[in-house]
Order: sequence, then structure tokens, then C-alpha cells
Amino acid sequence: MSEEQEYIDSEAEQGEELYLHYSFTVDKKQGPIRIDKFLMDKMQQVTRNRLQNGIRAGSVLVDGKTIKPNYKVRPLEVIEIVLPQAPTDAYRVEPEEMDLNIVYEDADVMVINKPAGLVVHPGLGNKSGTLVNGLAHYFQHVLPIKAGNNNDRPGLVHRIDKDTTGLLVIAKNEYAMTHLAKQFFDHSVTREYTALVWGDLEPAEGRIEGNLARNPSNRMQMIVFEDGITGKEAVTNYKTMESFYYTSLVNCILETGRTHQIRAHMTYLGHPLFSDARYGGDKILKGTIFTKYKQFVDNCFKICPRQALHARTLGFEHPVTGKRLNFECPIPDDFEQLIDKWRKYLMSRKIEE
Repeated sequence: MSEEQEYIDSEAEQGEELYLHYSFTVDKKQGPIRIDKFLMDKMQQVTRNRLQNGIRAGSVLVDGKTIKPNYKVRPLEVIEIVLPQAPTDAYRVEPEEMDLNIVYEDADVMVINKPAGLVVHPGLGNKSGTLVNGLAHYFQHVLPIKAGNNNDRPGLVHRIDKDTTGLLVIAKNEYAMTHLAKQFFDHSVTREYTALVWGDLEPAEGRIEGNLARNPSNRMQMIVFEDGITGKEAVTNYKTMESFYYTSLVNCILETGRTHQIRAHMTYLGHPLFSDARYGGDKILKGTIFTKYKQFVDNCFKICPRQALHARTLGFEHPVTGKRLNFECPIPDDFEQLIDKWRKYLMSRKIEE
């Protein structure tokens, strides 16, 4: 297996949302004990500070309800915990100076517009030059990392693919990271993507519900398993915004965040993302056999030589103020040029008709 395949495998194990979910049932003979002490005995790899941050952030529930740090557990109660988790393939991060396109920043969170070609975190084959390397350097100068903190993955609570562009939220402290991880777990984070796909979707608007897991015959891909058992639940809502005869501009709203979710779901519908080499979208899948059309599509591939996917909108609750923050970033130039080229193609077809 190649290094790239191993990297995709480890990425697929966790998906785009980086959190861990634990559940415990208190023994029927358990005596009164503070919940942080009880959880430290159960989760010896987790520090008391992380657990207390989780309690304050509302990430620890007892029988479905939030509790205070001095709460004492009772027999047969069900305790659930959601905590941020570093990628399993993370490496010790070397800080690297990098130009970060910061959309928003305060004492607790920052929002970044990630360009195409930038890997989010280190892994096999990508041990340097990642966004996390840039964040480590930035944090050293703006928010020095204290001893004992996890700086293998500064502030990362979700990620997007290397060649997908758009918005990412970064936590600047442990509390904010824990609070945001819980929001991703609760599916209360708003994420909308713009995608150009092959063909016309029918219906033009809909909901895709299909568990995703690695393709056993091609470990570089994620595919839908219809048995409802294999893989992890994945839900994408979509709506066609414009149709260009042989391609469509689609708005996708995520309810879950799985690895390659939109790319795999659209392929499942028979509409791979335009120029997505991993899922076959870098070939002419719809259209005519004429040489002029083939040249037109080849030029489109050259304009945007990556999957045509952009994380346009991001919304979440501020971990400290509780205020809802919503962000939107414009489609990048290569994608915009691609859309414009297909619009002009549509107009030329209408004139011919």
C-alpha cells in the first residue's frame, strides 16, 4: 500500500469532524463520587483539565442533561462525553511561517479561508507545509502555547480536503475546542458548499442519506453502503442553483461531516464533481462527441484542475459569548472562471437553438 493510500485510510477512519464520543453506564453499586473523579478513573488518558472543560462546555451529559462540575454520579446513570480528538495520523508539528487568509479572529476562535492545494494537517506524505504547521507558527507569536497543551494539532476541530477551498473554524484554547467539538457532534454547525457536478440532477433538489465507508476495491474512495449497517451515517441536502446542459451548479448543505461526503454522495447519484480525478469526474461524462466540445471541456479542466468544490458558508455558536456567528466567502478565481465558462457555453447553445 502506498503512503497516499495509508493517509486516506487513516483520514477515512475519522471523517472531517474531529471529536470522540464516549458513553458509560454507572455501576448499580457505585457510591457517590464527583463526576470528574469518576470519569478520570474511566478515562485515564484524559486529563482532569480536559474533563472539567468538557463539563463547563456542556459536553458531558448525565441522562441527557448538562451538569455542574461538583455533580456526584448515581447508580445506573448514563454519562455521555464528547471531546475534541487529534487525527490518528498526526505528527509532531514543526512551526512554519505561512500566509493565512484569516476571515475572523478574537480571543477564542478564528475562521480561515483555506486555498486549494493546502493539506489541513500532517500525515504520511505530508509532514510539513500543512495548515497546522502554519497555525503552530502563528500561535507561537499571537497565542503562545503553554507546556502540556496539545500543539500537535493547534485548534483543529474539523477539516476539508486538500483541493477543496473554503472556510474552517479554528479554536484558540481548550475550552473553545471542546465547545466547538460538541457543536459538530450535535450537527448544529451550518456548512454550505458550492459544487459543479456532471449532468442534471433529478430531482433538482433533494436529500441524500447513505452510510459512507471505504471502497473495498479502491481504498482511495469512499462509497455508499445501502445496507444501513456498514460505515457511518452521512446526510447531504442539495439544490440545483444553475443548469448548464451537461453540468450543474449545486448548493450542498451538510448535516454530517464524513470524509469525502459530498464527493461520494454525488458520485452515488451518478453526478461526480467536475474535475474530481479520484471519483472519475476528470473525464467527459456528459455531452457531445464533437471535437469542439471536447476541446471546450479540456480547457475547463485546465482552468480548474481539481474537484470543483468550495466550502462557502460556515455558522456556529461562539463558545464564550453564545452569539451565532455566520461567515461566507466568495468562490475562488479558478472556480469562478470555470462557472463563467459554462455559463457562456449555455448562452451559445441557446443562441444556436
